[in-house]
Amino acid sequence: MKNLTGLFVLSLISTAMNAQIKYPETRVTPQTETFFDTVVTENFRWLEKLNSEEVKNWVSAQNRLTDSLINKIAFKSKIKTRLQEIWDYERRSTPFTKRGKIFYFKNDGVQNQSVLYYQAGLASAPEVLLDPNTLSKEGTTAITLFSVNQNADYAVVGLSDAGSDWTNFRILNLNTKQFENEVIKNIKFSGASWYKDGFFYSKYDTKRELHGINNNMKVYYHKLGTRPELDSLVYEDKENANRFYSFNVTDDEKIFYLTSSETTSGNTLYFKEASDPKAEWVKLYDGFDQDAQIITHQNNQLYIFTNSGAPNGRLIAVNTKKPSEIKVIIPEKDYVLTNVIYHNHVFVAQYLKDVKSELEVYSSRGKFLTKINLPGAGIVSGLNAEDGHHMGHFTFTSYLEPGTIYEFQPESGGINEIWRAQVKFNSDEYETKQVFYYSKDSTKVPMFLTYKKGIKLTGTNPVFLYGYGGFNVSVTPSFSPAMIPFLENGGIYAVANIRGGGEYGQEWYKAGTKAQKQNVFDDFIAAAEYLIAEKYTNKSKIAICGRSNGGLLVGAVMTQRPDLFKVALPGVGVLDMLHYHQFTIGYAWADDYGVSSVKEEFEALIKYSPLHNIKNKEYPATLVTTADHDDRVVPSHSFKFIAELQKNQKGKNPVLIRVDVNAGHGAGKPTSKSIEEWTDIWTFTMFHLGMKL
Repeated sequence: MKNLTGLFVLSLISTAMNAQIKYPETRVTPQTETFFDTVVTENFRWLEKLNSEEVKNWVSAQNRLTDSLINKIAFKSKIKTRLQEIWDYERRSTPFTKRGKIFYFKNDGVQNQSVLYYQAGLASAPEVLLDPNTLSKEGTTAITLFSVNQNADYAVVGLSDAGSDWTNFRILNLNTKQFENEVIKNIKFSGASWYKDGFFYSKYDTKRELHGINNNMKVYYHKLGTRPELDSLVYEDKENANRFYSFNVTDDEKIFYLTSSETTSGNTLYFKEASDPKAEWVKLYDGFDQDAQIITHQNNQLYIFTNSGAPNGRLIAVNTKKPSEIKVIIPEKDYVLTNVIYHNHVFVAQYLKDVKSELEVYSSRGKFLTKINLPGAGIVSGLNAEDGHHMGHFTFTSYLEPGTIYEFQPESGGINEIWRAQVKFNSDEYETKQVFYYSKDSTKVPMFLTYKKGIKLTGTNPVFLYGYGGFNVSVTPSFSPAMIPFLENGGIYAVANIRGGGEYGQEWYKAGTKAQKQNVFDDFIAAAEYLIAEKYTNKSKIAICGRSNGGLLVGAVMTQRPDLFKVALPGVGVLDMLHYHQFTIGYAWADDYGVSSVKEEFEALIKYSPLHNIKNKEYPATLVTTADHDDRVVPSHSFKFIAELQKNQKGKNPVLIRVDVNAGHGAGKPTSKSIEEWTDIWTFTMFHLGMKL
């Protein structure tokens, strides 16, 4: 009788949730625009005016509706309680050393921001160096950069508020643990490269409003103890206003090198002798068809990790005295080189083989020495080692391994566990399986499935299918406490490694860009079809999720195949493909997407742009998530998309938006806000998948 009562209550809630919803009134103001021979009409361009009172009132009304509907679902409090319990475990970043000092971040559990610690040496007790939780009332100030100088007595600290990409640089005295008076503002997408008694950095002249275009980046040098307004202008390029610049110094401070980029992938590379102020820049790579990164400078040799002429990556050496003299140190393999570090005359090469990490050690001349045996199938992150010290460090993780830190001895390949995260979750009851399926054009695509051991393939299991598919970004196995409530309630967590990412090198990435972007969506659709064909699930049990470029992915596939999914969760998505390049740094994504001002690129974009492909039909139950301070993918993408979706939605599935307040694109989000967001996501998702908690 108790179970029947529960089902009856669930049925009543379902009826209330799925009844004809009265959405907030959204003013329809049609605007037409002609792209070549095509006239495009949009109804909600006014939602781009993010600071207007009308838009703010609209956001408040949408949030009230979303809150009211999700709060009716009885098991919301149960999900939040479980998330708080799971999230409350100690987390640490991979430690790194500088002059024998050890630095790392640690979060005791549900601290909003991780705290920066240091040890004077292995025998010393850890001390708090900087606690960002003390810098704001709501824990919204995050450390975005920590760069230590060669003597390990000063560091540049990047501080960001409310999830914004805009950052202020502060100088932290590592001996006194106090900030110096200098504050450098208007920083966005810049590191800090130390040289002598100062550092190089990149900045913009002014901080633009939320949706404003960011351009005219310049490189400066800041000398410690001086006012930032006196910083020396080192480099600018007035002819290429939309490029990003990074001025760097090799660890021995003998070589300057300058990189520039126009998009998120591909860069130029120039170098010159640091000791000669009149030296000319030497060109190594002048276009954007390759990625090139200097690893170290040793004995007049620049060791460079690049995919130029090698789509899967290789390590080369360039003679700084004779730049035309180039040697291949580690040749390209049939799996992807993702990272290289130099340590005591050897190179440690990190590879991605079928989306799992491998570590190999080579001599300075490229002779294979040994393989570092990893504890299983997973991913290495934070790989680092300071030259001159005996040991290095890395973190190993997987979908069921929350993070174990190892120290390793590169020459021998030996590893030793030094710290392991402990989560209130019995991972032994679960397993991860990698499967391969075929996309529409017969391309073989990998996918990871995580679920309870002994699962029955009845075709009725709820599935949470995640993807990204862009910008050469590999979606690798990683542990997320947010996934546990879904797994514990019988769900299958599926991650499809679709084209557009970097899982199989440059060719895999390029196969998901511009005119070939539809491959990304076809791969994701094929993943869902595979799960159905193999009896893991059915159409009424699939939720799809992606963020940023992954939000575009979800928006595109839900408008192309609304019949295939029950729930759609596009997060901070790029959803207006005709105008994305007109906001913040959107122009930098053109290499992936193309732009609507080019005829053949417009013709590809208009076919899949989520905003422009909404029809008068029933779409999956949809919860769009965004944030009011997102200055990377501005929230107007999500605003216009949900307004158009609400205008056209047929049937009973609700289409809602959740706008996080005082948050940004995702980086630096306080733990408390992450828990609140995932509580709403799971409550909405599990309810519409018919899961009973």
